[in-house]
Amino acid sequence: MDEREYRFPEEFLWGASISSHQVEGGNTNDWSEWENKYASQLAEESKGIYGYWQPWQIEMFPEMKDPSNYISGRACDHYNRFEEDFKLAKDLGHSAIRISIEWSRVEPEEGKFDEDEIRHYKKVISSLRELGIEPFVTVWHWTVPLWFRDKGGWENRGSVNFFIRYAEKMVHSLGSDVKFWITINEPEIYSSSGYYAKGLWPPEKKSFVKYFTVFHNLIKAHKLAYSAIKKTYPHSHVGVAKDNIYFEAYRSKVKNKIVATLADLWWNEYFLFRIRNHQDFIGLNHYFHNLIVNWSEKNENKIVSDLGWELYPESIYFVLKDLQKYGRPVYILENGLADAEDKKRSWYIMEILRHVRRAMYEGADVRGYLHWSLMDNFEWNKGFWPRFGLVEIDRKTLERRPRHSAEFYKDIILERGLTQKVIKKHEECCLRDIASRIKGEAPSVGSRFEE
Repeated sequence: MDEREYRFPEEFLWGASISSHQVEGGNTNDWSEWENKYASQLAEESKGIYGYWQPWQIEMFPEMKDPSNYISGRACDHYNRFEEDFKLAKDLGHSAIRISIEWSRVEPEEGKFDEDEIRHYKKVISSLRELGIEPFVTVWHWTVPLWFRDKGGWENRGSVNFFIRYAEKMVHSLGSDVKFWITINEPEIYSSSGYYAKGLWPPEKKSFVKYFTVFHNLIKAHKLAYSAIKKTYPHSHVGVAKDNIYFEAYRSKVKNKIVATLADLWWNEYFLFRIRNHQDFIGLNHYFHNLIVNWSEKNENKIVSDLGWELYPESIYFVLKDLQKYGRPVYILENGLADAEDKKRSWYIMEILRHVRRAMYEGADVRGYLHWSLMDNFEWNKGFWPRFGLVEIDRKTLERRPRHSAEFYKDIILERGLTQKVIKKHEECCLRDIASRIKGEAPSVGSRFEE
């Protein structure tokens, strides 16, 4: 493909994503209680958890040993500073922003909706509209009200009805200004992290039966929410934010292909297949490539993020190609990396977009790219130290400072793609170094893994 083929369509949406609990501050929900309960324990365990990958992490991020790192508190104070944040996004060229509604704010007691908080979210959406930014609104991004938790959360047979009541209230209240609705964020991560083998997140239950129950309640909740939204606003676009992984079988060996296929069927396909007739678009969240070697994951890890996650941009090409079978347009709703020093983010964005455009050239119907995240935020059980933001947040003053990668991304948006003009402008400061370090740095997979 030549330079022109790395340009994107005129109507392509560009932007970034955030979620309520991670940026707003002042939330009272199941996560805020969990944070306060486990902050000291998380700080104590941090060396064993993160230092296992890269010893330099403990030195570079001393805050991971501080219990306050694991308490969301005021977060980024986005609740009070959303207009400032959206104006900053506009200045950075963004044409779309993904937000979420905090269920615990709008329904703090069962069946009792707080109209002041609903008016707040109306103002949030109006602010985006006034700036010419398209809002993608997530109904549920993992946190639940305390009353919902106390009733058994998503294990409860009635949980779906509670969720639909909340979703219908939001749609009736906000729907005239919202074109894109995302019912649920990453159902497979929520259910597996809270209920299955990991049991790391609230409600910390390790039970396959409960995991399976929760997962299927989320499938039902999406279907019913989809129908409710479409009944009220037939022309709205409704989807789900789905985390898909590229499972690659090393050397296409039979045993590796079996594991990769089974993993793909359960993690990538099952939820999407069950809701295939209840989605107008697929919202793709993509971070991971898992190389399957001798029945388990063994990535090369030539280059990693601050979290030790492998950065393998080509994986998004394979995921997008696979999603073509559903016949729905795709909006990339999350994709990014923890990179406090901003040394890899511009390179990563460039390579991701090259492979997105490659997939589009081969028929993938991709209509937007929203980077995770607009700003540094609260990364759940990891707290504040992993910094995913295009915009840096000073933890003491909450000052917002766009990183260089945000300017690089802005130039891509203005040029509608990866042109020589953009690449040359940024080559010296953020592209050449990382590219040279990647090339030929690590041995081949074959030299590292015994067959």
